[in-house]
Amino acid sequence: MFSLFVAPAVLALVASPQDGQPDGDTQAAVGLFGPLKVSLERTPEEEDLEQRIASLELLASQLLEQLQSDRSASVGEFTRLEELFGSVTDAGLEGAPISGFKVGDTTLRIGGFVDFDFHGSKFSDGEVASGSPFRDLYFPGGIPLGADSTTATDMTAQATRFSATATRDFGANRAVAYLEADYLISAQGNERVSSSFAQRLRRAYIDFNGWRVGQEWTTFQDLSALPESASLVVLGEGLAFNRQAIIRYTNGPWQFAAENANTTVTEVDGSRTEADTGLIPDLVARYNFDGDYGHFSVAGLARQLRSESAALDDETFGFGLALQGRLKVGKRDQVRFSFVGGDGLGRYTSFNLANAAAVNPNDGNLDSIGTVGGQISYRHFVGDSARINVGIGAVNIDNPGFAIGSVSKSARSIFSSFLWNVAPDITAGVEVLHGTREIEDGTEGDVTRATFSVQYGF
Repeated sequence: MFSLFVAPAVLALVASPQDGQPDGDTQAAVGLFGPLKVSLERTPEEEDLEQRIASLELLASQLLEQLQSDRSASVGEFTRLEELFGSVTDAGLEGAPISGFKVGDTTLRIGGFVDFDFHGSKFSDGEVASGSPFRDLYFPGGIPLGADSTTATDMTAQATRFSATATRDFGANRAVAYLEADYLISAQGNERVSSSFAQRLRRAYIDFNGWRVGQEWTTFQDLSALPESASLVVLGEGLAFNRQAIIRYTNGPWQFAAENANTTVTEVDGSRTEADTGLIPDLVARYNFDGDYGHFSVAGLARQLRSESAALDDETFGFGLALQGRLKVGKRDQVRFSFVGGDGLGRYTSFNLANAAAVNPNDGNLDSIGTVGGQISYRHFVGDSARINVGIGAVNIDNPGFAIGSVSKSARSIFSSFLWNVAPDITAGVEVLHGTREIEDGTEGDVTRATFSVQYGF
């Protein structure tokens, strides 16, 4: 024990010069212990190396924090949100970064997600057939009416989606081709043995020099307004929603498009006819606003409503306006909204709950049908990646006075979902939705649906 205390003192005494000048014995001691003293001190090179290591550690820590912050801020953005699948094409401009693998002069990128959904549904006034898309999707026109209450449970992976993007630069220009497909609403397949379902085309277009040509979301729809949900889509009421063949030109915040003309008509008996005889494409103009507050847009639609057949040959005109967007609340929360209205909107809103026009039984001509609706939702983060979504939607239809009692008059719905990232790019969610539809004679029906989903995006 004594040696433990004495040894350091002896070493210090021997290694220290006396009276400012080392004598011979001391010099010898320093020569003996000098290597030990040098090994305990840091050289300038070592100090510089340690400073560099400390700087690198600080930089790595800052980068990690930034990555975690960016990921938390964007978590769930691509999941359940249509606009970010294939969004590389929206940035398909000169100098915009692209990712993928090269095949000759073309960069290919494969994307999509694998999706599993479990739905438990209760229908207050009727049943929904096994093969009906309403068993997997919510759209207000699918709510049954006029029968006994029924329940159903469904498990499906048909929302699974695949996309491919091909990008090639031509000097200062860039061309992009995009293809997207899933397995929903398949005319081929059943659940009896193998649950085999055919792919269906969702989107297929070419981008070049500000032009987009092909099948794409209508320009009348702003995808940023879509609520985040555990199911594929919610709050269909008052939502601008349509995919079709388009020719669109984008210049800064302005977008102009000529889109496929197709008029849905309510016949005298209340049935629906898809006329598809328009001569003039549907015309859309849209202006986008972006800032620190978020994003919103104003869009206008003008269309010819025309039906030509042995039974009917007439036309009228329709129009619509839409205010849609996504606004920031605090650092991470968001309000998403869509308000639409007009005459002859038809299939452009509420999943074609109302047709664009109806046949007047008095003169046999087409009368346009008025529609006004909206939806609003709120997303709130809980922790790093979990978030709660709530929302409400409603639509009212101004049917002509001659409309029969079986046509839809209004619809409304509410929902709440909880989603969280259980692993990178894997999102699990639970949701409850309640929707109601009313027809002109006052009859109502509703659906209550609980959903559990798991989705892995790639």
